[in-house]
Amino acid sequence: MAAPRRERAEGMPSGSEPGAAPYGNFPNYSRFHPPEGRVRLLPPALLGRLFPAGPSPLLGLDVGCNSGELSIALYRHLLGLQENEASPDQPVVGKILNLLCCDIDAALIERAERCSPFPGSICYATLDVMDAGARELFLSSYLSRFSRSTFDIGFCMSVTMWIHLNHGDDGLVEFLSYLSSRCNYLLIEPQPWKCYRAAARRLRKLGRNDFDHFRSLAINGDMAERITQILTEDGAMELVCCFGSTSWDRSLLLFKSNRLTQKKL
Repeated sequence: MAAPRRERAEGMPSGSEPGAAPYGNFPNYSRFHPPEGRVRLLPPALLGRLFPAGPSPLLGLDVGCNSGELSIALYRHLLGLQENEASPDQPVVGKILNLLCCDIDAALIERAERCSPFPGSICYATLDVMDAGARELFLSSYLSRFSRSTFDIGFCMSVTMWIHLNHGDDGLVEFLSYLSSRCNYLLIEPQPWKCYRAAARRLRKLGRNDFDHFRSLAINGDMAERITQILTEDGAMELVCCFGSTSWDRSLLLFKSNRLTQKKL
């Protein structure tokens, strides 16, 4: 969607300061990077192809869900539900998905909970995923309800840059390592390096300091390639598929844990 002002294009409401969301927690973000731009790239029967024999229910984790619009779109698309269907009791692909969505911004989570059409299947929680103690306690507690130790699939959509800018190279590596240990499949949409420069530029225009780590990041350049290297170099995961790029030039990359038996898409 075209926008006459930079802050609107970055997901900020009219009159708000661009750069006032240092963790990427922009209100109204989905108006400017609409969920349809991502889900249209994904096969509608993806869950059935990845998990032809179960388990049931499938467990999903959406990290950095913002106000939930993309979470809901992913849920509908992957289960084959139409826009006006509010019950997942008989999804087209024959799968039941329980989706846990988390974000650092409590106000966005409150809005997501208020607007969710699937309160029985999609759970929202305020969580700083870089707080190792809090995330381990919370995610382990959630998984234990299903007698599980891992999520079947994780989603990390335009989140990696904010982790990287706020926690540095070590933080990004640790974040990806944790996700690979907790998710059997992982769908990632990395922001390209030009987005890093744009985020830093917005801060400077506000008269603020750069992100603490921006100028010292050694992991830079082709971020889709660098993130792939991080996830695969220790043998934890392998790249299964690139589903193409959105109109805003971000790739959708699907990784599979090497804990699993080889599956073909």
